[in-house]
Amino acid sequence: MAPLTDHCPKPLLSLAGKPLIVHHIEKLVAAGITEIVINHAWLGEKIETALGDGQQFGAKIQYSAEPEGGLETGGGVFQALPLLGQEPFLLVNGDVWTDWDYRQALMQPLGEYLAWLWLVANPEHNAQGDFSLEQQQVAADETTASKRYTFSGISLISPELFADCEPGFFRLATLLRTAMKTAQVGGALLNANWVDVGTPERLQQLETQLKSEK
Repeated sequence: MAPLTDHCPKPLLSLAGKPLIVHHIEKLVAAGITEIVINHAWLGEKIETALGDGQQFGAKIQYSAEPEGGLETGGGVFQALPLLGQEPFLLVNGDVWTDWDYRQALMQPLGEYLAWLWLVANPEHNAQGDFSLEQQQVAADETTASKRYTFSGISLISPELFADCEPGFFRLATLLRTAMKTAQVGGALLNANWVDVGTPERLQQLETQLKSEK
């Protein structure tokens, strides 16, 4: 996202008149999810200054700051577990946008799964997809190309997924792939509009789209 993120963390980039992350916060609060933990690394202090304790949104926001160099998603979430508690939690990437109603996540039982992923049709920039989906079972099988989808960055996670982890840098995808080998990851397609806001061009396209819809 450079040069846009040279002096601004990606979640604070403006989209349709408000920071990208505020779109998520407002939708979470509207769904009844008011206890929010934000994990941050690059320029994270700016996120804390902008959002504060969450009172302005009707939420309670806590922060988990990664050390210099970052911890990747897996390591970052593991560090934040003391703030997240013992129950399954909703994990949302800060660099995606969706008009999905987060209340649907509250209606999804995790059951015996360690994680539940919402997947989307493969965008041009990830044409090969990430995982396969067969009858709500998510797998890393790369032989079923016609059934492969892209991970939306929205998931329901059990803290037990991190049971054997140690502090440090590691990817969430590594944990998920390990759990998939024992059929412990479920999933479904995300029935909503979704954009991975990963480049200035995609951010501008989404900005134009949202303005035209207004």
